[in-house]
Amino acid sequence: MSHDDEYWMKKALSLAQRAWDAGEIPVGAIVVHDGKIIGEGWNRPIGCHDPSAHAEMIAIRQASQQMMNYRLVDCDLYVTLEPCPMCAGLLVHSRIRRLIFGANDAKTGAAGSVMNIVRSENLNHQIEVTSGVFDTECGQLLSDFFKMRRAQKKAEKQQTKDMN
Repeated sequence: MSHDDEYWMKKALSLAQRAWDAGEIPVGAIVVHDGKIIGEGWNRPIGCHDPSAHAEMIAIRQASQQMMNYRLVDCDLYVTLEPCPMCAGLLVHSRIRRLIFGANDAKTGAAGSVMNIVRSENLNHQIEVTSGVFDTECGQLLSDFFKMRRAQKKAEKQQTKDMN
């Protein structure tokens, strides 16, 4: 893990906090080109009513507009959670050079945990992957969020029960 990776992952973590603040699963992503952020995003599927509004998807869309190109050949993506299959496919199609992520996703991770789309030799592009950058912090943010959500649901259930 390089100093640069830590620097950029802190930026992605701050975007994950924005997702939390909006009631979304706290995942943040940035696209970096030549030492500069050219795209950023945080999870927004609930607020946008769009199942594809993942942090990576939003960051890649912004970066592509910034670069005026759908190919992001010399760009790196930092994301707090291992990409899902949809986002991993997007990274391959956009030709991201390097993927750096924090926490592994044991349920839907497509960069090595469940499957490895980004390194598949059957596809026309493979991505260099660095995992585990601030994995504890990224994982804890997600754990805390889901713990809070479960507590909220339990309280809502109890409130409904008390009303009846």
